[in-house]
Amino acid sequence: MKNNYLQTFITSITAGSFAKAAEKLFVTPSAVSRRIQHLEEQYGFPLIDRSGPVLMPTDSGKIVLEKAHRMLDLEKELQQDLSDLNKKACVFFGCSPAFGSAYLPQIIKVFMLTHTAVTGMSFSFEVPDRVIEGLREGSFQAGVIEHFEDYDLNGFEVVSLPDDEVVFVSAPSLNINEQNVSIDHLLTFDIYLRKENCCFTKLLAFNMLNIDRNSNKFARTIVYDDLHLIINAVCEGSGITFVSRSLVQQQIQQGILKEHRLPHFQHTQHRTLVSKKSIPADPLLKDFIDCILAEF
Repeated sequence: MKNNYLQTFITSITAGSFAKAAEKLFVTPSAVSRRIQHLEEQYGFPLIDRSGPVLMPTDSGKIVLEKAHRMLDLEKELQQDLSDLNKKACVFFGCSPAFGSAYLPQIIKVFMLTHTAVTGMSFSFEVPDRVIEGLREGSFQAGVIEHFEDYDLNGFEVVSLPDDEVVFVSAPSLNINEQNVSIDHLLTFDIYLRKENCCFTKLLAFNMLNIDRNSNKFARTIVYDDLHLIINAVCEGSGITFVSRSLVQQQIQQGILKEHRLPHFQHTQHRTLVSKKSIPADPLLKDFIDCILAEF
């Protein structure tokens, strides 16, 4: 039976007349009348009492009215479930810009080769706090955070990945000794950093505090939100930066950049894969996470 017949029956009772129901349904009154007649023939009972000024359901009509509401609600639920099934063919992932630049391209390439039916993928580059917030709010299904501080990750699936190594880098033209360098010497240079809540910037501030120095004592601090701009500026000899080694590994190997480590400095931070506990019920997300683990 067509659902619009049941909806016509419900609307007729609610509106109180075929004419008003026709207006709400954008059809003619005769079309409404024919649909009701079809239902009455289908069930073999009169469904509407037409004797009064307002249409009223008969005893049989009351039964059909109740079931019609339930059937239409079930139809809506069915459509929503099918819509949700389509949405599950997507991956919503959050991570730091460093992880996104260094690892995501290869991870996505491997994943897409074996998942051609995926309807969409959404990736957001955020600081750890925002990634965790997104996981709690449901805007992310999984994420990777790099951090030296502890986070409350109760309620999530957590996998420890290899630590992230963070180093100072400079262009050879600055003539900074690669093996034997002091913080006092580095303070004489401009430093390029991302915003204050970036994991590298926070780790630098933490280290400087531990050795009784101030991050604001560098010659100048230039803040860019784009890691590629920062790395390009440092490669050109405009200053130094404190960044994940994975981002500049190629430039270091090619001799375009030199890396520097300081005694009493913490040069590593944790890298943690965090996901919602619904992963076992979501094969697509599980496969994507397996691609992340395989990368390491």
